[in-house]
Order: sequence, then C-alpha cells, then structure tokens
Amino acid sequence: MFIQKNLGLTGILKFSGQHLIWLTAWSVLVTVIYRFTGWTWLAIPWLPLSVIGTAVAFYVGFKNNQAYDRLWEARKIWGAIINSSRAWGSIAKSFVTNHNTEDKVSEEALFEIRKKLIYRHIGWLYALRSQLLIPTPWEHISQGKHAARCTKRKMNNIGIGLLEDDITERHLAFFLPKDEHDRLANYKNTATQIIDQQSQDLKELHQRGIIDNFRHMELQKVLYDFYVHQGKCERIKKFPLPRQYGGMSFIFVAIFIFLLPFGMVNEFAQLGLGSFGIWFSIPFTILVSWVYLMMELVGDYSENPFEGLGNDIPMYSLCRVIEIDLREMLGETELPAPVQAVNGVLM
Repeated sequence: MFIQKNLGLTGILKFSGQHLIWLTAWSVLVTVIYRFTGWTWLAIPWLPLSVIGTAVAFYVGFKNNQAYDRLWEARKIWGAIINSSRAWGSIAKSFVTNHNTEDKVSEEALFEIRKKLIYRHIGWLYALRSQLLIPTPWEHISQGKHAARCTKRKMNNIGIGLLEDDITERHLAFFLPKDEHDRLANYKNTATQIIDQQSQDLKELHQRGIIDNFRHMELQKVLYDFYVHQGKCERIKKFPLPRQYGGMSFIFVAIFIFLLPFGMVNEFAQLGLGSFGIWFSIPFTILVSWVYLMMELVGDYSENPFEGLGNDIPMYSLCRVIEIDLREMLGETELPAPVQAVNGVLM
C-alpha cells in the first residue's frame, strides 16, 4: 500500500516513465511522416476521434470503479479479520477455565492451552497471507517474458521484495508446535487445516470439561467467521475481474492512442502557424495519450489486491498488528515492532 499522500514526479516516472518512450516515438513518427511525405490523407477529423476518446474514457472509468471495489472489499475483509482475531484472543482467554471441570487443571496448564489456541491463530494469519500471494494466471507476474521481468523489478522496488522472503516459514515454525508444523505445512491449503486443527482442539477441551456447551459453540462461531473471511479473500484472489472488461479496456485505449496523433497533426496544422504548427502536436499527443494510459494502468494494477506489489492490501503489516494485540493479551512484553513502510510502501 502506498502511504505517501502524493506519488510525486519520481514515483510517477517509476510507475509509467518507460511508456513515455514509445508514446514519444509514435507521436514523432506520425508527425514526421505527415510533414515530409505530404500524405495529408493520413489526417483524421477530430469529431470521430473525440467520440472514440469519450467512449474509451467511460469504459475505462467503469473498469476502474470495479477494480477499486475489489481493492476496497479486500481491505474490508482484512478489517473484519482484525476484529474477529481480537475477539478470538479475548474469549480464548476468558473461556478456557476450570469453571466446569471435575478434575481441576493447573493455571500453568490452562495458560498453555490459551497460548496454543492464540499462537495457532497467529500462524493461520501468516499462512493465509502466504497463500494469497501465490500468483494466478491473470496476474502480471504470470504474463509474457517482458511483463514478468518488469513485474519482478517492481516487486523488488515497491512490493514484497522489500521484505525478507522467509516470513511465512519463520512465523509458522514459531507459532505452531513442531509436530503440527511438519504436518500442516504439507497440506495444499494450510490455512484451512489450521482452523480445522483449532476445531479439533476445542472438541477435546469440551470433552475434558474445560469449556462448556455454550463456550464451545461461541468459539466455534468465531472459527466459522475465520472460514468466511478466508473464503472471501480466496474469491477475490481466484476469480479475476472478468477479462472481457479488463482485456477490452486495454485494447480500446491502445486503439485510441494509435489514432490520436493522426487527429492531432491535422488540428495543429490548421492553427495558422505554417509548417511549424504540426510540431506542437507532439507534446499534446504525448500528454493526452499518457493520461489515458495512466487511467488504464491504475485500474489494471488495482484489480488484484493480493499480487505482491505496492497497490496491495498491507497484509504483513495487518498480521503484525494482530500478532502484537494477541500476544499482549497473553501478558507478553517482548513484542515485535510494527511493520514500517519502505520506500513509501507498506506491505
């Protein structure tokens, strides 16, 4: 997540500067051909071009609205995960007691049970984050060679490459008992199996009388909430913005940018500035093309909020916030520091 109020000129150039090269080359090429070949038939009247530009702007605007909805929904889901996680920590502390047990359990043993339930949940958070970062076929890292190389470079500069790459492995080993870690880490959906393990432990605690029927049901309800939150994240991750919208938006913008200089040179040639007038079309063509291209890129990079780039939901930071809260509930004082932004990006 970008945390700076404004990207600034440097940030904008990093995001789209490379596109200015071919935009400039195309604008100059059309202008040179028009000026030195006398092929005035290449000129396109401005009226049909403006109609195309208006239609493209509406279409790109619709796509960007849908992309923003996916991004904001992902953030709301993680906000719900924070709330449910705090509730889990609180009720796990207060519900695991000797209130209904016939054979009393020591306070040390009860504390270890609470700690195990809370620590396992923190492990679930990091496992879920890791699973949501697995690339899908429609994400940028899975595209052609050039697109993949550019995406890897962006990940290193404004994405998950800013962080150490052993986060999940390190945290799972810390928060899960070794026997559980070795078993759960080998499942295809580790996060799902961690919650299932929580449920099995609750069943055992219920059988031992450490939690009664009501408390067992309440704890199970929170586990169900975690499954709901995970399913919502997986829906966004595994179902793309329909490609008939995303793909056609790119094609429409490309068509408009291709036609734009043929209309610009004609308009500037009629300004009464002689042969020099058409050269003024170059900067304006570049500017208009860049604006449309930026609209397309903003939507394109916002539609996948779990991609590992700077537009992502800051899952690592949110996991750390929850970890700190839950470990403080256990009375721990040696806590990790909140995740800090790097290069203006919070991951």
